[in-house]
Amino acid sequence: MTNIFSFSFFKTSLLCASLAIAGCSTSPTGRGQVIMFSDTEMTQLGTQSFEEMKKQEKISLDKKTNQYVACVTNAITKQLPPQNSFQHWEVVVFDSKQVNAFALPGGKIGVYTGLLKVAENQDQLATVIGHEIAHVLANHSNERLSQSQITNLGLQLSSAALSGSEYHSMAMAGLGLGAQVGILLPYGRTQESESDILGLELMAKAGFNPNESIKLWQNMAKAADGAQPPELLSTHPSHSTRIKDLQNKINKLPKYQTNKPNCKA
Repeated sequence: MTNIFSFSFFKTSLLCASLAIAGCSTSPTGRGQVIMFSDTEMTQLGTQSFEEMKKQEKISLDKKTNQYVACVTNAITKQLPPQNSFQHWEVVVFDSKQVNAFALPGGKIGVYTGLLKVAENQDQLATVIGHEIAHVLANHSNERLSQSQITNLGLQLSSAALSGSEYHSMAMAGLGLGAQVGILLPYGRTQESESDILGLELMAKAGFNPNESIKLWQNMAKAADGAQPPELLSTHPSHSTRIKDLQNKINKLPKYQTNKPNCKA
């Protein structure tokens, strides 16, 4: 883990020193981060964006599907400590062919029905949901939005400005959303790898089988059908790298004494 993130930590440390930013922090894995917005500001931004998505995207009304996704999500969120800026996690199933899911600051989780055709069981779905929740816990949206502000040093992003149209695209990108809601943007490879590791721990603590994460990403590779670009040209780790890193982490996981959930699709 140290090898994966040490160079990124070094770069972040230099950036913190050169800009004299007081928002230097560390992620749950010990990686250096620049965090410039409060939890409350990010929660407000995530909540507003999620409400917009629910108005514009088609929400699944299938009771069985909603119960299944909620069952997996609740099993994971029950393992989490109380959050400072919000009280409850909310999950919504969107009726779409997208093979994707996301989580926003403020505990807002979206799962697309297309994902359920690739995540073949509760353990594989838990892999994805745990991964997305890890993005929130690791402040990846805050980190990305902060990096955007640093890149645009002439722009002063306040909580008021974040909601203004001039900064709408930047704020949405920070959350992993396109300027038009419903379009998901990828995080960087470091953040994706970090969420893989943290998400694996979350789903294992909840009683799901971490070995199924390997099968999930094998399924993802098949679903991509060669569409993913080479790793050096992609913001995501290659499927083979992802699988290798997950297997290494699985071998080091403790055996959690947790009852296995029984979520039925």
